[in-house]
Amino acid sequence: MSQHIGIVACSAEGAALCYKTICIEGGQLLGAHAHPEVSIHTNSFGEYMQRIYRSDWPGVAELMLSSANKLKSIGADFLICPDNTIHQALPFIDSRLPLPWLHIADVVADEAIKRGFKRLGLTGTRWLVDSAVYPPRLESRGLEFARPSSDERDAINRLIMDELVRGVFSAKTVAYFQTLIGRLKQDERCDAVILGCTEIPLIINDANSPLPALDSTRLLARAALRRAAAL
Repeated sequence: MSQHIGIVACSAEGAALCYKTICIEGGQLLGAHAHPEVSIHTNSFGEYMQRIYRSDWPGVAELMLSSANKLKSIGADFLICPDNTIHQALPFIDSRLPLPWLHIADVVADEAIKRGFKRLGLTGTRWLVDSAVYPPRLESRGLEFARPSSDERDAINRLIMDELVRGVFSAKTVAYFQTLIGRLKQDERCDAVILGCTEIPLIINDANSPLPALDSTRLLARAALRRAAAL
């Protein structure tokens, strides 16, 4: 029997992509149409954003913990969260988590090493890019990274919050991300880019990115699949 995956969700588009990846790709490990048991819980996205806008990260953490406890109560064996940004609240509840937590930045860093990358461009919300979610986990593995400029961070954040989390995917936004990633390649000497917002992989991938893309959402889903299947 495979383990029961609990998804601590935040924004809908990214959580749906994570869930869909687990269900569809589970067949590759477990047989046609099979996937591990998987449950999702999310508090209102609005409640998350109220706390994020006022930098109340302990409050964000309590929402995450409430989801974690509910997922444990219905039988989850371990937890994942496809939302990169709210991982910065995790230290506030580490000691109180009811189940093991598979950290998204560890999964991305492991994949970067596996694929031989050395210097990664970090994209995502301003809250994520400004945070310590990724830097220590990259640096501990000997990986370098570069952040977008302050103006670029503002632009990315606006596009994510005004469009991507609302299911709006435009050619203009795709072009902006392609230009940004191209600059990270040329000016910052990056050899890969972290798609560090749950929704960015909905518009950017290896086929249209100037750099190889580390898709945090799907990488986390696949790592959860392997863990659930004990592979």
